[in-house]
Amino acid sequence: MAPAPDRSHQNSAGNLYYHLRRYLEANSVGVVYMAPVDVELDDLNVYQPDIVFVRHERSAILTDHGVAGAPNLVIEVLSPKTARFDLGLKRQTYFRTGVEELWIVDPQKRTLAIYRQSLNEELPAATLRAGDILTSPVLPGFVVQIAAVFSEL
Repeated sequence: MAPAPDRSHQNSAGNLYYHLRRYLEANSVGVVYMAPVDVELDDLNVYQPDIVFVRHERSAILTDHGVAGAPNLVIEVLSPKTARFDLGLKRQTYFRTGVEELWIVDPQKRTLAIYRQSLNEELPAATLRAGDILTSPVLPGFVVQIAAVFSEL
């Protein structure tokens, strides 16, 4: 059994989920789920990302047990034991199976890297730090200060 994520991981994931939920309360464009939720990308790859977002137009991929197909947005918060997998095979599999956008959150460096399928999937389209503002074409009108992602209440 893998150890539970540390507090900084949980804090960052919780903050992002909170801001996404607030956004969706005002903008009913889809649904967001926080781990644990199974995302069955194909017959061989079932992952449990930290957060997934599925637009209403793709709601047919939602099942009672999770998501059967590629979400529009996947968010992975790095942990020392899983970072290599998140940045390597999982990232490649997400884009190969149709994920539009991937956010990689690094609580230790306090950064959020945005990868987009429509651009170079190997390099982040942007790496955001404190003082930067997070937006996304997947979530029109979504705006969050990066500092809020890493704040501890």
